[in-house]
This record gives sequence, C-alpha cells and structure tokens, in this order.
Amino acid sequence: MIFIENEGITDPSINLALEEYCLRNFDGNKDYLLFYINEPSIIIGRNQNTLEEINHEYVEEKGIHVIRRISGGGAVYHDFGNLNFSFMTDYSFESLNNFKKFTAPVIKVLNDMGVAAELKGRNDIVVEDRKISGNAQFSSGTRMFSHGTLLYDSKLSEVANALNVKMSKIESKGHKSVRSRVANISEFMKEKVDVNTFRANILKGLYADREDLETYHLTDSEWKGVHKLRAEKYATWEWNYGHSPRFNIKRVKRFSIGEIDLRLFVEKGIIKEFKVFGDFFGKEPIENFEKIFIEKKYEHKLILDLLDKLEIKDYFGDIDKLELAELIYGADEDANPSKII
Repeated sequence: MIFIENEGITDPSINLALEEYCLRNFDGNKDYLLFYINEPSIIIGRNQNTLEEINHEYVEEKGIHVIRRISGGGAVYHDFGNLNFSFMTDYSFESLNNFKKFTAPVIKVLNDMGVAAELKGRNDIVVEDRKISGNAQFSSGTRMFSHGTLLYDSKLSEVANALNVKMSKIESKGHKSVRSRVANISEFMKEKVDVNTFRANILKGLYADREDLETYHLTDSEWKGVHKLRAEKYATWEWNYGHSPRFNIKRVKRFSIGEIDLRLFVEKGIIKEFKVFGDFFGKEPIENFEKIFIEKKYEHKLILDLLDKLEIKDYFGDIDKLELAELIYGADEDANPSKII
C-alpha cells in the first residue's frame, strides 16, 4: 500500500479533486492510501440536494466551503480537527459496500491507542455509541475507494450550526440532537496530542504489520491534472449545488440503505421530471436511473415493469423493488391526491 502525500493542502476542492484524480489515473493492481485535513467545510454526498442539507445563511456568514463528493452517503462537516482517510484499490463486488473490510485496520489502530472503537450500523465507527467516523465508497467500475472521517478534535457545535439535519434522520436513530450523537476521539484518549501527531500515529499504526512505508509525491504534470479537475468540477456551482428541480410530487422514506427523497413533475399523467436525492450508496450513477422514467406514464404497472428490467441494487443497494415502486407511485391504486403539492 502506497501512501499519497497531499503536501499539507487544506482546500477541500483540491483534496477531493486529488482523490478522484488518483483513483482514475494511478496504476491499477496497486493499493493506495490518502490522508487529508480540510478547512471548515461541508462535504455533500453525491446524491444529496445541497440547498436542503446546509444552513445557508450560517455557511455564508462563516465562509464555510460547500463541496460535493463523488461518493454517496450524507453530508458531513470537516475542519482542522478532522482527519480524512481514503483507501484506493481495485474494484471487486465483495468490497463494494463492505465497510467492515476497510474500517477494520483503522479500528484496530484506534483500539491499540486505547480507544474502544467499533463499526456500528451501516457505515459508522462509534465509541460508546457516539459517532467518531462516517464512511462512504465510490467505484469507477475498475477501481474504487472507501473513505471516511476521523473526528479527532473538531468543533462539534458547528455540525449542528452548519447542517440542516432532517427530522427523519434524527428520529430513525432515536436521538433528539446531532450534538449528542457525535464525539471527538480525543475525548477517549488518556493523553491528548495535536491532530498532526494523531495523524502520524494513525499512519504508523496502519503500516505496523506491513513493509516499509512508501510515500508517493505527485509530479508537476499530475498536479496540473488535479487542478484542472478542480477548476472544471469541484470549484463549480453546477457540481456543488446544481439546479433544484420543479416538482408537484414529493415522496420521502428512510430505508435500511438510507433515505430516498423523490421529486417528480407529472403533467397530464406523463413524468416530465424525475429526480432522486438521498444518502444511499450505489455503484451506478443515479442519473441513469432517473432518465429511464422521463416521458413515461405515471402509473403503477408501468413503474413496476421498468423496475423489473433494472438491477436496483446497482443504484441503491439492497432494497425491495415493490417497496421502491410504492415509494414512487404509492400502493397499487390511483395516486393519492395528498401526494400532489
């Protein structure tokens, strides 16, 4: 496993561009590890509606970056007290959505530090039922990464201030507030060190049972590629915010795989716009799923027929087609007028 040096960069748009560039351009058949620490920022999941996830006025006032990542999952807050890690490897069906595989080395290092960390739920690392790490994945088809946060000494009050957390998420986890659910790793350590020392200790621990650490520094040409990707994607409003679709039907439900938030614009019984938001994880771009329904009749049987032809797991993970059909249309009956906004 080769460690990629990000040269101390804290701009999240560059760090996320660096991560994607390395995934798509570095040699296959090799495993890489990337660490980065970001300036105060909100990192939005690939399929989320940015404007509905952030406290816009607070973000503007504090100058907090808002950047969309290419992996699924929910929005997270980053600052100088948060360490981000990314494992890059060849894609395999067994590895996708296998968070246990990729978090196990990190959990072991934390345990060795005296922190009683464990994987819990879909993709969280917790200590005493308080979240210290969220994880997500992305696959290009041939390569993939599994990345996550490590809340070490973050300003946890900013999580609630900067994010508009949906009630469905709070209720589904049985907690009254986000602040009570998260914790800093430093709270559980006997001897608190600064975040850079923590970073060095994590890196040392990950390589404890491996050969000598090999560090890779990008060439000038590769950095040009990273900055080009940043300029064309991660620094653009179109990528980070996108347009909010018009809709007259909104249907939202939280499943075991995450929340799915559907926005449809139906005119004279024909679906004119179809947009999916959520914090679910999928292999295939959700845009490909959305296109299938455009200009189709908004009727239950047709929706079921369309879903039968698809590999739903590729877009959402393990979800029942009948449940998804019911979310899109409702029960096998005429659309309930109460759905129409």
